[in-house]
Amino acid sequence: MELSEIRTRIDAVDDQLLKLFLERMELAEEVAAYKNEHHLPILNKQREREILAKVTAKAGDKERYAYHLYSTLFELARSRQAELVDLPTRVAERVEKSLAAGGPVFPQTGLVACQGVEGANSQVACDRLLPRGSILYVKTFDAVVSAVESGLCRFGVLPIENSSNGSVRAVYSLLQQHQLSVVRSTRLCIRHELLAMPGVKLEDITEIYSHQQAIGQCARFLSSLSGVRVIPCGNTAEAAKLVAESGSRHAAAISSHPCAALYGLECVSDKIQDSENNYTRFFCVAKDPVIYAGANRISLILSFENKPGALYEILSKLAALDINMTKLESCPVAGSDFEFVFFLELEASVQDPSVLAMLEEMERSCAEFVFLGNYAEV
Repeated sequence: MELSEIRTRIDAVDDQLLKLFLERMELAEEVAAYKNEHHLPILNKQREREILAKVTAKAGDKERYAYHLYSTLFELARSRQAELVDLPTRVAERVEKSLAAGGPVFPQTGLVACQGVEGANSQVACDRLLPRGSILYVKTFDAVVSAVESGLCRFGVLPIENSSNGSVRAVYSLLQQHQLSVVRSTRLCIRHELLAMPGVKLEDITEIYSHQQAIGQCARFLSSLSGVRVIPCGNTAEAAKLVAESGSRHAAAISSHPCAALYGLECVSDKIQDSENNYTRFFCVAKDPVIYAGANRISLILSFENKPGALYEILSKLAALDINMTKLESCPVAGSDFEFVFFLELEASVQDPSVLAMLEEMERSCAEFVFLGNYAEV
């Protein structure tokens, strides 16, 4: 048989498949109406297993492909049912409030809480996120959250991940515990330098201060030094300030170039970070849920039953709607055996009804579901 003839037959089969697929989806809508009327859950895992067992038994040596085809059909049917079933969810309520509270333009002013001192990377992020904002410096990430939760500050800025050193787990933990809303994010290129008092040489240095993340981002350089004590502190700008105020000719700080001028220090070495492609992302958080125009990223924290296929069930929902996932990271739950929470970021908007329906279905099926926000990155 010629290739053209085979393709003609494939086209005919595709026409039949499409007709049957549309008929199946219409039946799924009828199922949704029944479940809605009788207050039944969307997911019926037992029936899905029965159908998969029957299909794979009939599929012969193509049972693997039949299994994945029907798994995808189930996911599409559930996604459609989720759009139609009227079951209240926390995420739908939060999204409704967020959209109502938002506006066409992100604010350019307001009091913003920032961990550190003048010259910190968080301060640079604050200026980028709120160009005409006023900054309140605090000592810890917890204090940033408290300032926003109490209403003292309209916004807070927190580092969330670094391209070289991974996520800032302490911040994710705070976002998991507190009902703050991520309203915007930004990404900064980070350049670390070793700063010391004027005239100090590398061989004079016996102590180096910096933030734990910066220490991790300069691990190779630090491991090449001998007889030098590395001391973590609040952030890189605080480290520079500490060295300047001490006046010690044996102390140095891993900090930024602007901090050298700010605190009267000199650069001893500017080739100290492990990677030139070193970026840190920052979240801007607010007390109340808000979604502004142009929001195209969604951040979530999830946990679910520890069983085979549990993560696949989540990822298949994204695949069914052609949603791009830009972040997936697991974090062990403290005090448990082999239990994890997952940090997810998606390129999507809750203004798409199918996306909101998917989030609602995630909330129903996950043991823990935290919708951090829908926002734009600048």
